[in-house]
Amino acid sequence: MTAGPAMTRGMIGLVLTAGAPPVGVEPFFLELVSGLEEVLAPAGGTVLLLVVRDLDAELATYARWAGEGAVDAVVVVNLVHDDVRPGRLAQLGLPAVLAGRYAGPAALSSVVSDNAGAIGAAMDLFRGLGHRRIGRVTGPAELLHTAERSAAMLACGQRLGLDVRIAEADYSAEAGVRAARRLLAEPGPPTALIFDNDVMAVAAEEDLVRSGVAVPARVSLLACDDSALCELAVPPMSALSIDVHEHGVTLGRAVLDGLRGDRPRVYPGPPIRIRRRGSTGAAPAGPVHGR
Repeated sequence: MTAGPAMTRGMIGLVLTAGAPPVGVEPFFLELVSGLEEVLAPAGGTVLLLVVRDLDAELATYARWAGEGAVDAVVVVNLVHDDVRPGRLAQLGLPAVLAGRYAGPAALSSVVSDNAGAIGAAMDLFRGLGHRRIGRVTGPAELLHTAERSAAMLACGQRLGLDVRIAEADYSAEAGVRAARRLLAEPGPPTALIFDNDVMAVAAEEDLVRSGVAVPARVSLLACDDSALCELAVPPMSALSIDVHEHGVTLGRAVLDGLRGDRPRVYPGPPIRIRRRGSTGAAPAGPVHGR
């Protein structure tokens, strides 16, 4: 990789709102920052990570950074429908790279993962194991990647003749447990569950096992994020595995390309692969639970 430009203060901003997964709990952001800094450090840069209370505070932070020249660029995560942040950053003249698909008017580079393809692979896996009723515990519905996954899951369900159930949560352990319980309490409950992150998946697995529901003999589980949490779970959690560190590396390269004056473009994220572990097995012959 060619060297990036000199940075005025060596800072690339990354803002998380209080509604985002807590940085100390969600391994994804720790790995993402690690990948970013691997690329930025040789160019004299580092990540300035800030957690704020809400969107207004995030926008105010960008305005302050632009006015003070505090950062050279920002990385924007957790894109939502009709997201105002890309347009505001363009107005401020603050270089930015987006983590996720973006179809708005602002001319910004983005790093895009194949969320739809990953969900399709998970559905194919469960169908091959005999599952016909598959549930999913999602992150917040306003997030674009949540919508991409939901649309892909519903389309796959229709194509494969599967019964799809979806319950919204907020990435937290508590919400993941509640949503899983709701899905499994329905008539003719799912025999397999997909979770939008590792924290919800592992918490739900612990709750099921404590309640006497065998995993995967009675219900199979899979997380959309892979991490050490998944590997240490009992049984180990199957996952859609993306190299989050490499995702951060790609974001870092996109940032440096932009600061060198390259035209905005879409960068493909790392491939997403299924890591099948002990939480996934054949569909049960009888009802999922008899608690």
